Order: sequence, then structure tokens, then C-alpha cells
Amino acid sequence: MPLSPTEQPTTHAAGAVERLVRDDLDRKRFLKMLGAGGAASFGAFVIAACGGSSKSKSTSTRTAAAPTSGTGDVAILNYALTLEYLESNFYAKAVASRLFSGKDASMLETFGAQEHTHVEALKGAVQKMGATPAVDPGGKFPIESATQVAQLAYTVENLGAAAYLGQAAMIQSKEVLATALAIHSVEARHAATLATLVHKPITPDGAFAKPDDMSTVLAAVKPFLS
Repeated sequence: MPLSPTEQPTTHAAGAVERLVRDDLDRKRFLKMLGAGGAASFGAFVIAACGGSSKSKSTSTRTAAAPTSGTGDVAILNYALTLEYLESNFYAKAVASRLFSGKDASMLETFGAQEHTHVEALKGAVQKMGATPAVDPGGKFPIESATQVAQLAYTVENLGAAAYLGQAAMIQSKEVLATALAIHSVEARHAATLATLVHKPITPDGAFAKPDDMSTVLAAVKPFLS
């Protein structure tokens, strides 16, 4: 007899991560596109994003807040773009405060320039998909002391890395996934470098990074929105 509506098997649209795990040929092409460095980190990224080994399907039950703009991959890109705007603006204000000097000031300038590059890359990706990029929300940040700013930078960079990881399993386009993976890696390296500055754990979550869903991240950055 036919299944009742509540007994019908459920299906979901496989994200790019899951499709790459399933398809060996597709995965090889993707890893070649990433290059050696990205390929080396992809295995751990898949495990953390999908919540299991390369043989398991994603069982994510994450719930996301209303996207910044658009739907699907466009919404994810604009969500990431909003976070990158905030990071870029934060570093600009941190540098302008002149609370840092020497190597520390140079490091913050470098990180800020890289966050600005992320902004431009994400805006271009959204436009390439025929959509409108999210608007720069500005940002209001407590810039009080070098120690306080460095600790906030450490927190923000870890949050950024967790945000990218939290969306990985839901990304449909392999090109968008490659962009997210490349930026995620840099955010995590920023966080690790800042950890040495503020004497915090370089890998706060241990061997595998923990993802954050969209609603959690947006709630965390809400105080910084202008």
C-alpha cells in the first residue's frame, strides 16, 4: 500500500561538498582546481562540514536566520560578504587607532588588506551570478586598548572561520565552495596568528573546527552593526 504523507521518504538537494564526496572524478577535478594547499585541507573540511567520514552523508540539522540578500548560494555569498565588510572595517579602525606599532601594526594592516580583498572577491562572485551584492553595513567597534582590540580580532576571526564552515554543506556550486574554502583557510590562519598575540589556544576546538550556523553568527555580530 502507498505510504502516507508522514511516511514518505525525505530527500534533500545535495550540497557541493556531498556531491564531491560521492563523485570521485568530480572530486579530482575540484582538488586540481584548488591546488596542493587547498587539496591538503579539503579532507578535514569535509569531515567537519558533513559531520562524519567521507563515506557518510550530511546529517546537518542547522537552522539559519533570514539571509542577508538572495537565496541559495547567493544568500550564502552575501552573508559571507556582510561578515567580510565587518572584518575589513574593523581592521581599518584598529589600524587608524594607532594603538599598535612595529610588527603588530604591520600584521593588522596585512590582515585588513586581505579582508578587503575577500570583500572584492565576494562582491564579484555575487555579481557573476547575476545578483546584487549586500550593502556594506559599516560597523561600530570598541577600540579602547591594544589588548582589547587584539582579543576582539581573535574572536572575530574565529567566528568568521566557523561561519564559513557552517555553510559548507549547503553550498551548491563547486566554484562557490572553492571560494569559501580558500577564504576559510585564511580566516583560520589569521585566528591562529592572533592567538599567539593574546595567549589563546591556536586550535580552540581541538583537532576539528566547529561550525557555527547563520543565526548564531548574525546574533554575535549584531552589536557591531551600525
